[in-house]
Amino acid sequence: MTTSHQPQDRYKAVWLIFFMLGLGTLLPWNFFMTATEYFTNRLDTSQNVSLAPADPAAPSPARSSLSAIFNNVMTLCAMLPLLLFSCLNSFLHQRIPQSVRILGSLVAILLVFLLTAILVKVQLDALPFFILTMVKIMLINSFGAILQGSLFGLAGLLPASYTAPIMSGQGLAGFFASVAMICAIASGSELSESAFGYFITACVVVVLAILCYLGLPQLEFYRYYQQLKLEGPGEQETKLDLIIENPSTTGLVPGEEPGAGKEEPGASNSQPASRSRSIKAILKDIAVPALSVCFIFTVTIGLFPAVTVEVRSSIADSITWGKYFIPVACFLTFNVFDWLGRSLTAVVMWPGQDSLWLPSLVVARLVFVPLLLLCNIPHHRYLAVVFQHDAWYIFFMAAFAFSNGYLASLCMCFGPKKVKAAEAETAGSIMSFFLCLGLALGAIFSFLFRAIV
Repeated sequence: MTTSHQPQDRYKAVWLIFFMLGLGTLLPWNFFMTATEYFTNRLDTSQNVSLAPADPAAPSPARSSLSAIFNNVMTLCAMLPLLLFSCLNSFLHQRIPQSVRILGSLVAILLVFLLTAILVKVQLDALPFFILTMVKIMLINSFGAILQGSLFGLAGLLPASYTAPIMSGQGLAGFFASVAMICAIASGSELSESAFGYFITACVVVVLAILCYLGLPQLEFYRYYQQLKLEGPGEQETKLDLIIENPSTTGLVPGEEPGAGKEEPGASNSQPASRSRSIKAILKDIAVPALSVCFIFTVTIGLFPAVTVEVRSSIADSITWGKYFIPVACFLTFNVFDWLGRSLTAVVMWPGQDSLWLPSLVVARLVFVPLLLLCNIPHHRYLAVVFQHDAWYIFFMAAFAFSNGYLASLCMCFGPKKVKAAEAETAGSIMSFFLCLGLALGAIFSFLFRAIV
């Protein structure tokens, strides 16, 4: 066998499809998260007629109890189903066909989001609207968990660099949602017109993700790695030749024995170890990146958006900046720098997967808890405002977001590569579960952080 048998990813088509699937995975949730003004306006007794926040110079109208708790309940209703279904996917992914999990989830998300767009035109009382919104959030994140876990498991079968486009696409989803929200505010349109167009855009992106996935099996590069999963030792000989020629594609260092600790999916009975290892044994191998990604998102979701949206501009001398402060300084800044951090892993991966710097940097992100809590949040109950100027808040948000994107992407790339190739899909699903566990823990901690301020 020669290395000429390995197909190339022509025009980076597979990479781009994984990027698009990552975008479609998180775009619906990001649209919900950045559209808090729309939802809270619908819940308030005195409803505004646009997506724009009220004039910051004017007295704030009394918020309804449902509007006041919307952010925290939304986060909790999103993260707990995400955790539950990520756990189920980790155990059941081998029993349900991949195409059913991915296509079924995308179609379900599309239908729920279409319903969301339709309900923009339907008048409902506050309580039924609140309950229905939370049910939709739970459904979207339940199917999103299955989709995300399946994608990371699928990417685990390919070279390590193919996890990065999923993370980068997810980061761009947040940026895309933030820009859409700012455009909706700038348009000054009626609430129904702006919100309807806003949610329909998400539907279009999900449809594109479905079309991309349907085209994936037509690409020879993708079929090659899928066949390695299904076939036995004869096909593995080709892969061993590839490892010798280009060890970087499999995570081996030059001079390392091909096949040492790397067995292919679909191995025959001569390689029973590749099938017999339990989830507990695999988890032991990937414990550091798994716990790291969990900790990263616990800190991130604990603060964003429940706490960060409460910060107010200290220098707003016009209605315009006050109107755009949270959409720009909070959501847009976070999503731009989170996306940059995720995308950087396509260029550089430092520290290495076995370096102590990785968990050290992850734990160091705890510094953002006091930094953001001490920003200009009006009516602090227990804390003083230390960082009053807007520049402090924007700087902290940028560093907070960049470290989240970069370190989380590193962990998700490294996890499946710390186990045998036959276990990579399972490892990817487990990593997705720990990511979702971090999101759920962050949702719980957001109540504590919100209570402090």
